[in-house]
Amino acid sequence: MVSATSSTVVKCWATDPERQNVIAYATFIATHTGPGGPPPTGKSTRSDYVYCMSFDGDKIRHMTKIWNAGWALKELGWA
Repeated sequence: MVSATSSTVVKCWATDPERQNVIAYATFIATHTGPGGPPPTGKSTRSDYVYCMSFDGDKIRHMTKIWNAGWALKELGWA
């Protein structure tokens, strides 16, 4: 496991009862502090992402995450 100082800021939360969907939009904020993986870079990222969760009753039936992970890894100095 690679250590990083991180937090998440939820920017929007929406529900669509007709389609039984919930969407969350947030920003992942992290700084690579180590240890584990590549040596600590001290570099940071602020990376937006969206989750779309489809429900069947009170259980998640399907979830999609939209996130440019490659961009975040590059900003952290891992790629």
